[in-house]
Amino acid sequence: MHLGLVTYQWGKDWDLPTLLKNLQLTGFKGVELRSTHKHGVEPTLDKAARKDVAKQFADAGITFVGPGSACEYHSPDPSVLKKNIDETKAFIELAHDCGATGVKVRPNGLPAEVPVAKTVEQIGKSLNEVAQFGSGYGIDIRVEVHGKGTQELPIMQQIMAVADHPNVKVCWNCNPTDMNGAGLAANFAMVAKRIGTVHIHELISTYPWTDLFSLLKGTGFQGWTLLEESNTTTDPIRVMQYYRMLWERMTA
Repeated sequence: MHLGLVTYQWGKDWDLPTLLKNLQLTGFKGVELRSTHKHGVEPTLDKAARKDVAKQFADAGITFVGPGSACEYHSPDPSVLKKNIDETKAFIELAHDCGATGVKVRPNGLPAEVPVAKTVEQIGKSLNEVAQFGSGYGIDIRVEVHGKGTQELPIMQQIMAVADHPNVKVCWNCNPTDMNGAGLAANFAMVAKRIGTVHIHELISTYPWTDLFSLLKGTGFQGWTLLEESNTTTDPIRVMQYYRMLWERMTA
């Protein structure tokens, strides 16, 4: 397994050179760049700028895991759905040009006025469409286990049953709902074969981290576990260094 950062809170105010320097300082090997943040790696970049981004990553020895988009496919409004699909395709092209291997997307809920099965099918078919587009660029689509209702693993399992394109992967998100029903192991098993990346949070929390890492090892997972912190800190470098050491012990 590899340790990286999501620039959700920590890193959101760093430009790209600062971000890469701080990742080197803390021993984080890769990063998922949350869209709209100060690094400025967005679909609006021209070809020359994208080439420069790829060079900065290569020179720093840091992996650009991929853009962290907010693209989602649950809206019952066809124009909103199309906008999100088109935006995903733009992120796919960005990821390819900048040397990444995937794009993070998400569901973000189940509209109350629409039958759940219909929304599940719409999300799954949309994922297949963007994954088919991404396959032409060598880019995976990483579906974050996210949103009210859609973060429930039985629902995510249903979505992934529709989204059967091999380039659609699950981004396990370490939610409290992972322990619902029969518990972590049973929920993990619902999507275990499709997990491509993992978002980890607050390694000193009550989430069963050692159990999760054991489950990941049991599947042969060798991908990215990406620290996505929502808590603020006045010294992110120090805390990232501490979390790296903690992660190394937990995954040893």
